[in-house]
Amino acid sequence: MRHLRFPVVATRVGMVAEQLVRAFWPLWTVVFLILAPLIMGWQDIAPLEVFWGASVAAVIAVLAAFVWGARRFRVPSEAAALERVDAAMPGRPIAAVADTQAIGSGDPASEGVWQAHMQRMAERTKEARAVEPDLRVSDRDPYGLRFIALLFFVAALMFGSLFRVTSVGEMVGGSEQTLATGPVWEGWVEPPAYTGRPSIYLNDVPAGDLRVPEGSQVTLRLYGEVGALTVAETVSGRVDEIGSASDAQQQFEITQSGTLTIDGDNGISWDVTALEDTVPEVDLTGPIEADAMGELSQPFTAFDDYGVEFGTATITLDLAQVERRHGLAIDPDPIEPLVLDLPMPFTGDRTQFDEFLIDNLSKHPLANLPVTLQFEVIDAAEQTGMTTAEPMILPGRRFFQPFARAIIEQRRDLMWSKANAGRVNQILRAVSHRPEGLFSNETTYLRLRTIIRRLDNFEEVGLTDDVQDEIVEALWELAVQLEDGRLADARERLRRAQERLAEAMRNGASDEEIAELMQELREATDDYLRMLAEEAEPNDGTDQADNGQQGQEMGMDELQALMDRIEELMQEGRMAEAQELMEQLNQMMENMRVTQGEGGDGPPSPGEQSMQDLADTLREQEELSDDSFSDLQEQFGPGEQGQQQPGQQGQQGQEPGTQPGQQGNQGSEPGQGGQQGQGQGVGENGENGEQRGDGAGGEGDPRSLADRQQALRNELQRQRDGLPNLDGEAGETARRSLERADNAMEGAEDALREGDLAEAIDRQAEAMDALRNGMRELGQAMAENQNAEPGQGSEQGEANGRPTPAQRDPLGREMGNTGQLGTDQELLGTGDINRRAEELLDEIRRRSAEQQRPEIERDYLRRLLDQF
Repeated sequence: MRHLRFPVVATRVGMVAEQLVRAFWPLWTVVFLILAPLIMGWQDIAPLEVFWGASVAAVIAVLAAFVWGARRFRVPSEAAALERVDAAMPGRPIAAVADTQAIGSGDPASEGVWQAHMQRMAERTKEARAVEPDLRVSDRDPYGLRFIALLFFVAALMFGSLFRVTSVGEMVGGSEQTLATGPVWEGWVEPPAYTGRPSIYLNDVPAGDLRVPEGSQVTLRLYGEVGALTVAETVSGRVDEIGSASDAQQQFEITQSGTLTIDGDNGISWDVTALEDTVPEVDLTGPIEADAMGELSQPFTAFDDYGVEFGTATITLDLAQVERRHGLAIDPDPIEPLVLDLPMPFTGDRTQFDEFLIDNLSKHPLANLPVTLQFEVIDAAEQTGMTTAEPMILPGRRFFQPFARAIIEQRRDLMWSKANAGRVNQILRAVSHRPEGLFSNETTYLRLRTIIRRLDNFEEVGLTDDVQDEIVEALWELAVQLEDGRLADARERLRRAQERLAEAMRNGASDEEIAELMQELREATDDYLRMLAEEAEPNDGTDQADNGQQGQEMGMDELQALMDRIEELMQEGRMAEAQELMEQLNQMMENMRVTQGEGGDGPPSPGEQSMQDLADTLREQEELSDDSFSDLQEQFGPGEQGQQQPGQQGQQGQEPGTQPGQQGNQGSEPGQGGQQGQGQGVGENGENGEQRGDGAGGEGDPRSLADRQQALRNELQRQRDGLPNLDGEAGETARRSLERADNAMEGAEDALREGDLAEAIDRQAEAMDALRNGMRELGQAMAENQNAEPGQGSEQGEANGRPTPAQRDPLGREMGNTGQLGTDQELLGTGDINRRAEELLDEIRRRSAEQQRPEIERDYLRRLLDQF
């Protein structure tokens, strides 16, 4: 059996490696332990006696480990390798082939069975594979000595040098040369590590000036007769514990400028200049800036001769500049200075850099109060440089809603001193005494009442730190809710949904998880857009025109189509394209001005109507493709589903009697464009062409599917004829895509009439892709031709201010595509329109909060508030 030659040889080689590792692991452990100190250069530091003693011990250890391994090493035989290969296969087929028939040798039937068994075992031997060796020796080395030795060796390679091992030869054979040439010396200067400067080998430095950083370490070695060479220096400034000038090894630190001299034969002298480490410096390079949300930005620059290690910014209350009135009139509780870490460059040089300190301190007790700001930087030598204390008002979030500003002011007073708790309680009670018009909903009012009750409970015993922090946090959340309303919550939910979907894209989520996350994104988007429309402030025509130029207008149908495309690309595994569309969606949600497709802004333009019609056609085509695939599944038995390829279905028919309601789990078939369908149950008689259980009459009959395809094709032709005349390359591309979709639908219709469902599915997938491309290009063309669509002559006159009775709402306002609202009458008088609108909303809120009013009237008022 020649096919066993390679598995057996490879297994035998692995067994040899296994024997080598198990027998000689002590040897390479000892070798690593010996090489580690040699690479680190310990032999150059240790006394000569210690070196020779360690050398003898190392040789003995190597010999012992080698003898121990040689006695245990066994070369594995070919038979052992064959047996291991055989044992790795079920039934040991190699051994079975070598067996002989024990009984029934004369019986033809028994011999036939035996031959069949031999043939089966011989076939199974062809599955033989090389067996991996077991190189583990943990049972022989329970304490992990081999790993400790390897760790020492790797550390020595990282921090030492292999060239240092060569000094062993010099130490062994260089004694006679030293005696012959007389006394010699060797020395190094190692600057501090933080300077980044290399070590200096003094034997290569000529006599004269020597400039080294302050704090450098000098190491000198004197060889030969004791006293032949001596060292004299004035750079260390040492006065105590000074050794002999003739010591064989001397080490000291350079702390000042001076001289370094080696007296004797081959002596030398240097004038050493100690380079002082300068103090780091930091400067503010501009005024502090802050946005409306309270995020501050302070530019600064820092520099040091060897690099700044880290820095801090200290913010301290400037009590003398505080306007001591209202809640700030009493002495404050101790407020610790706020210390922030300065940002440092992650990479690059830190000797000089410019950075920005960016943070949001809106919730800190010092926010919006006079403070002093002082920057401090520290270098590796622990030297400190700082700026002068800069007086400033610490930026915090700005609140524009009057009631929210009042809440924030009371929060500041409570953080200023716990003694303000009673005063804050009284003010909050006074503010909420007549809540009409102050609260946008019942939730904010109830939250304020809860805070007041908490203050009541601790008014006599005094606030604890925990209760103070709890009430302060509750006041902040209440102010934010009053300022932003529910829109902030909806925006945060939308952001979380987008982040989760982006994470699923990166991690390759399943189809079920993708569908769940896309549904979550759709719901979050709907909530956000609804609340955005509810809380939008009324603007005049000029503001709307400006917003229309700066923002993006997108209908709800187009937004849903974009999310459908993202989900489809993710199901197809095209994550890069899905990520690009996701980024476009995020940007649109940040900047868009939504024009809802079913709002009161008048009838849609021809381009918008075409987009809606094409979206309906695409949805119906997807449903038809799913039904076609269901019929294709029903043509095969349950055991054959998933095994037939499109194009083979014409070779087989369907057995009657298919169970009603049978579900067909389908994978990603070729030509479906990533769409997934689910088989539908056939009629009660189990044959195609009968009524389906879902009520779609005739969908099981290919002729009925063909009729539906023909109707869709006719509808697409009508939509193509009604397309607006859009200029540009995008418009031409859209028309070509729709023409390609029409041809694909025609091919699908012909295939359905011929009963070739697989071909029909392929052509339907092609039609859906072409429809999507056409819709995308049509949307781009509409954006490029926003104000130049032909066929709008009658509509342009209406949009320009000529009122039409059919386009007025019950209040007489004009309703058009541009989002402009107007009337021939001054319904709000000649005063401030925005102020009058705010007064009306306040009056509606006040009346909706009056409990004595009839419930039906209050419901009507709430609906008005929900709408406006």
